[in-house]
Amino acid sequence: MFEPLRRIFGGKTPSRPASPPPGERLYVVGDIHGRLDLFKCLLAGIDQDDTSQGPAKTTIILLGDLVDRGPQSAAVLALARELKAQRPVRILIGNHEDMFLGSFTDTNILRHFIKHGGRETILSYGMSEKKYNDYSLEELQAAMTYLVPQADREFMQSFEEYFQMGDYTFVHAGIHPEVPLEEQRRHDMLWIRDPFLRYPHQHPGIIVHGHTIFEQVDVRSNRIGIDTGAYRSGRLTALVLEGESRRFIQAVETDSGLTIEQRDCVS
Repeated sequence: MFEPLRRIFGGKTPSRPASPPPGERLYVVGDIHGRLDLFKCLLAGIDQDDTSQGPAKTTIILLGDLVDRGPQSAAVLALARELKAQRPVRILIGNHEDMFLGSFTDTNILRHFIKHGGRETILSYGMSEKKYNDYSLEELQAAMTYLVPQADREFMQSFEEYFQMGDYTFVHAGIHPEVPLEEQRRHDMLWIRDPFLRYPHQHPGIIVHGHTIFEQVDVRSNRIGIDTGAYRSGRLTALVLEGESRRFIQAVETDSGLTIEQRDCVS
């Protein structure tokens, strides 16, 4: 459910504004969820912006949940893999990739996966709706094994749980407050909401995350949430971090087609 935009700050004010490593420009992309059209549009906007901003060491960061809910998950994974082969890209694993991977060996996870948008992912690999509807759960699992390339499964298995760059920590859902990063549970990093979202104090770095949908980028003193619900809102967000500045680029679906919008991040 969409959360209202909130501008509530807690904890101590950092002694200086947060920044990525010197000379680096980061483009951090929120949850794509099978929206290949928005992903392509946003990448074009990122390329245009990167060229216009001058030289820098540029990295694209995908915060996870590339798959499910939207119609073209297979193509999104293919584009992400192609992108990673061409330029510096880091990809975090989201709870939807985790469910997808678990579905190949556990029918209980498969059942859960289907309820959370897995149907659209399976169909994106070329399965007909008739076969999907006719298959038992066990038959569906067996069909997935030959429909989904092993390369896609290995690609998702390579996704990171979290990492840090400069004063920022990147993770799909968030972290459990007051637990050291190296002691975080995978389940929390992929699924956590309220204990993390409501925590008012500082974390190990400013946490940049997706997973929880906001109508607009949610900027707090200790975290930045950039999942703007692309699969249903038609708005996919990239947070741009460079030096002490923060701004964002969005691919937006309108009545007349797709467009790029750019704004500063206002806290």
